[in-house]
Formats: sequence, C-alpha cells, structure tokens
Amino acid sequence: MSVPRSARYCRCGARLAQDNPATLCHPCRHRTRNTLVSAPEVPPSFWDTDELRDALAARHMGRVVHAYRRNPWHGQPLSQTVVAGWVGLNQTQLSRIETGAPSQDLAKLIQWARVLRIPTALLWFSVPGSPQPGHDAGQASAAAVEPARQVDAMNRRELLRLISMTGALLAVPGLDEQVDLDRLEHAAAAGRLDLAAAAEHERLNAQLWQVFSRSQSKQAVLPVVRTQLGVLRAALQHPQTSAVHRKLCAATADLFQLSGEIFFDGDQYTDAAQCYALAASASKEAGAYDLWACAMTRHAFIGVYERQFEQAAPLLEGAATLARRGNSRLSTRHWVAAVQAQTQAGIGDLTACEHALARAEKVTDLDGPVHTGGWLRFEGSRLAEERGACYVELGRPDLAEATLTSALYQEISPRRRGSVLTDLATIGVQRRDTHQLVTYGNAALDVARQTGSAGYVGRKLAALRPQLAPFRADTHVRHLEQEISRLKAVSA
Repeated sequence: MSVPRSARYCRCGARLAQDNPATLCHPCRHRTRNTLVSAPEVPPSFWDTDELRDALAARHMGRVVHAYRRNPWHGQPLSQTVVAGWVGLNQTQLSRIETGAPSQDLAKLIQWARVLRIPTALLWFSVPGSPQPGHDAGQASAAAVEPARQVDAMNRRELLRLISMTGALLAVPGLDEQVDLDRLEHAAAAGRLDLAAAAEHERLNAQLWQVFSRSQSKQAVLPVVRTQLGVLRAALQHPQTSAVHRKLCAATADLFQLSGEIFFDGDQYTDAAQCYALAASASKEAGAYDLWACAMTRHAFIGVYERQFEQAAPLLEGAATLARRGNSRLSTRHWVAAVQAQTQAGIGDLTACEHALARAEKVTDLDGPVHTGGWLRFEGSRLAEERGACYVELGRPDLAEATLTSALYQEISPRRRGSVLTDLATIGVQRRDTHQLVTYGNAALDVARQTGSAGYVGRKLAALRPQLAPFRADTHVRHLEQEISRLKAVSA
C-alpha cells in the first residue's frame, strides 16, 4: 500500500488520519489529556522500581513523587509543573517538597497518596476510606479525618487571635522586615500621619494581596482585611494634610478592591459590587486614575460573570477612558481590554473580541518590569487562557483547545487551573466528546473542592451543568452533573 508524501505521524509513530488537524493520534490525545489533569491508572508493576521502593522505605513523600515522575512507564519523565497541578501547587513548591525534609503533615501525605493512587499496602500511614483489619470502615474514615479538622480549627483560632492592628500587620510572614510597625503604631496613637506612615499602609496592602493570592481559602483573609480597613477609616477621621489624605484614600480604595475580590470568590456578588463601587469613589477622591479604572473593571466583571454583557460594556468603556488618563507604564489599559474581549465574546462579536485581545496583548510591549502586585496583576501570563475562554464563549472549539491546553502546562494558580479545566470540559460539550467532558469536568470539580473556590470555579461549573442534558444517557455524565449539584448545594 502506498503512503502519500504528505503523510503526518504522531509522536508514537502512528500515521495521522487526513481529517485529523492535530499533531497527536486519538489514543495519544486521550493519554496526554488525562495526564494533564490527574495521575494515570498504572499497573502494579509500576511500583516495583528500585527508586520507588527506596523512597517508600525512607518514608519521604517528596522522594516518592520524584521517583513517580521519573518512572520509565511514563515514556518520558513528567514535569514538576504537570504533577504539581494535580494538587494545586506550582513547580517551585513541588521542587521544595521533593528536595526538602520529609513531610510529617498527615493530611498532606493522605492527599498525595490519593492523588498518585499509591497502593495502601505500600504506605507507612493509614488512608481514610481504606478498610483496616478489625475496624469498621466508616469509623476509621471519620477518625482519620478528625485530625485534619482539628488542624483547620486551630489555624482559624490562630488567625482570629491576630485580629488587632498589630495582628493584622503580623499576619504576613516576614512582614516586620518590610513594613515599619513602630511608625504605624505611633501614627495610630497620634492620629495624624505623615507621608512615610501613609506609604507603610501601601506596603502593608501589597502584602495582604499576597496573602490573598497564596491562600487556598480566600475567605480566611477577610478578617485581617477588615481590621486594616478599620485602621484606615480611623486615620481618615483625623485631620490630615491633602497629600496624606489622598494616599489614605488610595490605600482604602485598594483594600475595598481586595474585599470585593474575597466576596466575589465566595459567590457574594452584591457585597462584591458594593466594595467595588466604594473603591471607585475612594479612587476618585484620591485622583488615582489607574486604581479607579481597575475598580470599574472589577465591577464590570461581575456583569460578565453573570452573563449580563450589555450592562458590562459601558462600565468597561468608562474604565478604558480612565486608564488612558493613568500611568502609561502600567498595564491597566491592557487589562481593561482583556475584559472587554470577554464581553465582546459574550455578545457574539468575534471581530471586536479579537481586536480587544490584540490591544491586551500589547502589554508585552511595555518597557521595564510590569507591575504585578496588589490591585493590578495583569502582566500577560493569562492571555492564553483568556483567549481560549473567549473562543469557547464564541463556540469556536477549533480555535480554543490548543490555547487552553497550553495554559495547563504553565504555572497557574488553582483557581485559574479550575477555570481552564472547565473551559476544556465545555469544549467536550461542543464537540459531543463525553470522554473529554467527563475528564476535565471531574478535574475542575477536584480543584473547586481543594480550594473551596465555589464562587469562582463552582460558578463556571454551574453554568456548564445545563449543557449536560443531551448526554445524560452516559452514567459518567450523570455522575458529573450530580457532583456539580452537590458542590453548589454545599457552597450555598
């Protein structure tokens, strides 16, 4: 049989079908897709390598993960970025786990054992749900979960103990090296601030944004933010110079936006909208155009998220106007354009969407380091997933899939990963590919459960749920639909 000269081959050596525009054959696509979102099913012999046996004998989960990634069964080693994504970590965090001291945290050990599907007979600890000789399985599971609950309760009590001015300042590790606590405490007692004290509040706010971005449970940050807002409010009640007053207004606007983000993540959109409106007013008082534009963009994004695109568009036009009056070295106008692209996708205008995406991509033309902290965090790293999400909204899976899949290989936060996974599940709906739908849908559910981000990932999954109706004959799809319903009920 002759082979056409234009024949293309998959990396496994199989010849690709002429109607297959991808670079992988169908079986390799499925294997790659699965590995991106969760650990694959492996044969019993997988665990018989010397490196894995030594790591398990040493009771060092980091070494177990390292050996797992390098197991010859995979064909080529799995990257730290991919494996870290299975548990909501980034590459740097996984590297520290692999090379650091053995973890003694039972909850984390159990999580890794479940994620990697390690046979319980090889472990040096018990996994909840695994039958134990002479014990009722239900009782054993409850007993194993209780220590994790006690640790979580202890962490909450410790956080609440810090709810005071000093506690709020000390909530960030190493903060005392970056923020002048003595100056802030003295200023709080005196009532009147100088410019240096006002600047300390700005630095503190930046640290609170970092706490927010690193916390799996965003709601846990709110008490500290509220305390700091109280400190700023007290300062604004005292006579201040006009320069200090503007700085305090800007710092307050900053924290109102952070409060809005916390409420938004918790599915409390009315509270979030109120915070963003207050942030806009405080930004206007401060004369801070970029801060003001970001507040309006966040406010508009609630409309985008609730699919009220026509209502979001005027807010974004206003934000774009403000951003043009702001600092041209900041990425504000590029972020506004990225949200405008999502709005135009929702309206169904592909041309306007792509024009907005082109404006957003000009963030890469900015000179010098791009501002990536606090209230403005758009530096272009999200462009792939945002472009992919726009194409999904427009019903163009042919344009979306490659872009979204590439985003999974990047170091992205658990929330962003959950959003990308949900978009990939939606592509499965659009292509009537139930395997893709179930694989990515279940992976997104796992992220929502791990992070407690029912407001962000859960909302996207809830929007996916009505689209599952045509596939209910498939038992896996029915199970996915039930789990999405359960997630929504728990978050409520």
